[in-house]
Parts: sequence; C-alpha cells; structure tokens
Amino acid sequence: MARSSKQPTETGSDRKHQTEPDFLATTDLTVAGIQKLTPLWAVSLGFSQITRQGPPLPSIASTSDVAKMLRVSHGIHAALGTLTHPDVVRTNQTRTTEFLLLGLSGQAEQEEALCGLFLCMYLVTIIGNLLIILAISCDPHLHTPMYFFLANLSSIDICFSSVTVPKMLVNHVVGSKSISYMQCTAQIYFFITFINMDGFLLSVMAYDRYVAICHPLHYSIIMRPRLCVLLVAVSWLITHLHALLHTLLMVQLNFCSNNTVHHFFCDLYAIIKLSCSDTFINELMVSVVGGLISITQFTFITVSYVYIFSNVLKFPSLQGIRKALSTCGSHLAVVFLFYGAALGVYMRPSSSYTIQDTVATVIFTVLTPLVNPFIYSLRNHDMKQAIQKLIIRRLVLS
Repeated sequence: MARSSKQPTETGSDRKHQTEPDFLATTDLTVAGIQKLTPLWAVSLGFSQITRQGPPLPSIASTSDVAKMLRVSHGIHAALGTLTHPDVVRTNQTRTTEFLLLGLSGQAEQEEALCGLFLCMYLVTIIGNLLIILAISCDPHLHTPMYFFLANLSSIDICFSSVTVPKMLVNHVVGSKSISYMQCTAQIYFFITFINMDGFLLSVMAYDRYVAICHPLHYSIIMRPRLCVLLVAVSWLITHLHALLHTLLMVQLNFCSNNTVHHFFCDLYAIIKLSCSDTFINELMVSVVGGLISITQFTFITVSYVYIFSNVLKFPSLQGIRKALSTCGSHLAVVFLFYGAALGVYMRPSSSYTIQDTVATVIFTVLTPLVNPFIYSLRNHDMKQAIQKLIIRRLVLS
C-alpha cells in the first residue's frame, strides 16, 4: 500500500509566523540589551495595566506589537522627562505667593489679650520716642553729640517696632494670618536694617562716652558735628548693604508647599528653613557676615567701656564713679537689654521654637524700643527737664 502524500495545510497564523522573524530571535538577550529594554517594558506594562481592565497583557507575538509598545513607552518617558525638567520643577516650587504667620499663641483667647497688650506697648513706644525727639529738637541745650545720637536711636526704635507689630495687629483685626511674599521680603529687609542700625548707634554712643570721660578737654574737637554725621551715615550704608545681601539671596530660594512660619513676623532664619532649595550659601552668609557685624559692634562697646572704667579707677573717688555711672548708666542698661535679648533669640537651635524663644523675641523686638525712652529720660536730669518744658509748652499753647 502506497503511503499517503497529503501534506498538512498551513493556516494564516503559521504563514504570519514564517514571514515575520521571531521576537526572541531578534531581541538582544544579552545583559546590556535587557538593561536597555527593561525600563521601557516596565513603563509600558504599568501604563497598560492602568488604562485597561482584565488580566495582564498576553505574550507578545510579533515585532509590530513590540514596536507599538516601544513607541508608547517612549512617549511616556518623554512626558515624564518634561515634567521632571529642572525648569518645570522650579516653576512648581516657586508658586508660594504668601506665608502664614502663626503668631504668638494658637489659642484665640490668648491672641485677643496679647494683641491688646501689643497695641498698648506699640502706642507707648511711638509716643515715648517721639517725645525724646521733640525735646531734643526744641531745647538748644541738648544740641550736643550725645543727644544727637539719642535722637537717632529713638527714630530707629520707632521704625524697628513699626516693622513687625502693625502687621500682626492688622492680621488679628481682619482675622487672617497671611502675609504676601513681597511684604515678607520687605519686612526682612527693614528688620535687618533697623536691628543693625540699633547696634551701630549703641557702638557710636559708647565711643562718645569714652571721649567724654577719657578726653573731656578735647571732646568738642574730636566729636565735631561733621564726624557725628559721618558716623551715622556710614552706619546706614553698612546696614543697607547687609540687608540687601540677605534679601537678594533669599529671593533666589524656591519654596514648596510648606509656608507656615512659627513667628509673628517674617524672621530670616525661619524663612530660610522653609525653602526646599539648597540654603548653604544663605546660612553661611548669615553666620559669617551677620556674626562679623555683631561681634564688631559688641567688641567696640566692650573696648570703650574697658577704657572708661580703667580711666575712672586710676584716680578712684566717689564723685568720679558717680559721674561715670550717671553718664554711662542709661547706655549700659540699654546695651545689656539689647544684646541679652539678641543672644536669647539667635543663640538657640534653629530647629526648635519654644515659649522661651517667643518671650526672648518679644523682648528683643517690642520691649527694647519701649523701655529706651524711660531709661534715658528717668536717669537723665537734662532730659527730664526738656520733656517737662515741652509738655508744659504744648499745654499752654493748646
């Protein structure tokens, strides 16, 4: 019997497999090839699982399917690359247009009492320092270098307290805790300016006391009006440059979703901690430049008083010590209050913020400008007389 010569018929699927190369045969199965292909397959399979219902993808049967999958995965990779581009990320990070100031207390009842207290303290600060400025301006006997610097210090204290307190009071009245990015930047600039100017004026006043006690015969020659104006002008220049440095560095930072400030004003340290950028340069400049200025001011004051007390102790007498204390007592009290509060605020760990930090900040920003007029007026006989004459004159004219 002859064998049958009938051959098996070929189906369309068989012909397709014969005309197209096998995927496994055409794929680079080396380690390098798998490493190149794996990320694309992972994205494609993940995308397919998200956009379709049912079981996982079946095995791929042809190179056309592979090409489609690779094109889809390439498109997804391009989209992801666009979203993670540094320019796009930077745009998303700089969307913060305002900050939230938590204030002094999180409880509404305490905020009511504290804001009322701050309003009274602010009004007393403005009135007291204005009285000193007017008394010095109206009394010709007080037109001396010492009172010239005191009038400037009172002006700075008015500006210093006006940088932080009014915004806190306004936010409390309108029931808001927000401050815009531009307002926060301006607050930081003027806060740094006036706080440094306070320190420079205390340093200049210490030098003035040194010349008055150690070189009384040459006082009028050394502390001539041109030198006094020059000392104040140079102090203003340094403080503005210092504030401008930190402000320009701060506006380069990017801020993410966290915009909550644990303060009642925009403190530079607190704002830097909110940034999601690299703040190494900012922190370095704060430590180096800010530390250099503060150390220079404090050293100048310390050296001046070392010379003053060494000169007094050369010829110790009760009258000489009493005169030195009456001349320098008010200034020393303000120096201890100012730098004591400053150390309490800025010599703490930057990661923590406790009730002690809040108290030190209030003393530094609100209480110091408040007590300065009382310290200088109560301990200075000429100042008290000038203020009394001013008040009596106003009452008579009214």
